[in-house]
Amino acid sequence: MQDIPRREFIVKGSAVLAGLAAFQLASRAYGFPSRPGEEVVPWSDTLPPNPVPEVIKNQLVWSDLDSWITPNEQFFSIAHFDRPVIDPATWSLDITGLVGRPMTLSLDDIKQRPRQEVVFTVECSGNDGLPFFNGGIGNATWAGTPLAPILEEAGILEDGIEVVFWGADQGDVSIRDITFKQNFARSMSLADAMNPNNILCYEMNGEPLPADNGAPLRLIAPGWYGIANIKWLNRMEVLDRRFQGLFMARDYVTLREEQRDGETVWMETSVGPALLKSAPARITRVGTDYRILGAAWGAPIERVEVRVDDGDWIEAVIDDSEEAEFAWKIWSLDWPDPASGSHAVTSRAIDTSGNIQPAMDDPLMTKKVTFWETNGQVTRNVVIG
Repeated sequence: MQDIPRREFIVKGSAVLAGLAAFQLASRAYGFPSRPGEEVVPWSDTLPPNPVPEVIKNQLVWSDLDSWITPNEQFFSIAHFDRPVIDPATWSLDITGLVGRPMTLSLDDIKQRPRQEVVFTVECSGNDGLPFFNGGIGNATWAGTPLAPILEEAGILEDGIEVVFWGADQGDVSIRDITFKQNFARSMSLADAMNPNNILCYEMNGEPLPADNGAPLRLIAPGWYGIANIKWLNRMEVLDRRFQGLFMARDYVTLREEQRDGETVWMETSVGPALLKSAPARITRVGTDYRILGAAWGAPIERVEVRVDDGDWIEAVIDDSEEAEFAWKIWSLDWPDPASGSHAVTSRAIDTSGNIQPAMDDPLMTKKVTFWETNGQVTRNVVIG
């Protein structure tokens, strides 16, 4: 396996119901399919130890998943550089570059603007791409103010085509023979940045945004991988050309082999919107009746199918007690009286356009040589006693 830079990781903690009471939102329930008296049957496959615990925090333990919303204290986070701790009272957001009216906004200024909420499942684009990493995902209710009206108020000039989002986190960057200090930055086209779903977020699950998750302000871009949801945001800059920073053009780039008219070509693309995906989360048991539960996300989900060992694909039941456009869907499949021994459990999601989550031996996966954007079918192993 290629060397893995320390900055290229993310993580998410297990979703445990006990923390929910701390941030109850009156308008939302936190249901999860369960049965009285059930017990969780542990997966027999386990992840290798996390080699970068100071970079990765709170990786999701899938077998602990028992709530639709992930509690703040258990939500994954990643430090590409440092983890800045910022005083909200002195923090400000600058809007600069090709704008007619440059702006500097305090946190109070932003909070006085119209409020918008979105329930959004954030996944790291490296999730399942590394042997020790399958829990870089979490679902939360994010609140802030819409991004587009602020950009409109700043007055994007005619030549402005790209919006760069800068974070306060900073580290050393090397390119060729030059090493320099740089802040974390990612960009979007102006059209993508103006999407009305994007918010400048200062709350998470009804509480102030936690430090590890980007306080006092972060970008929330529903439908995009986590890398695009910039934490510790303190500057937005409009450019007249495509931004080619470290996390756009060198890291977080997917490299894939493709065939064109019988010839091999290599395609390099910057990580972008999230891809269709699902995963088995846990197995529960009441007596001899077992149930497989999991989640699906990344696109509008039509259905989820589950296969045990080399059996037929069977459609799972999707829990519709919680509905949100950008949130994962929880699914389940009853598995009555399974045979004793080892079993492999695989899930696949199908979206409303008929796209199917690819198998791991699909060329989409086998021809991809980087670990970003791994959305292949996830298989977990369990031993039934």
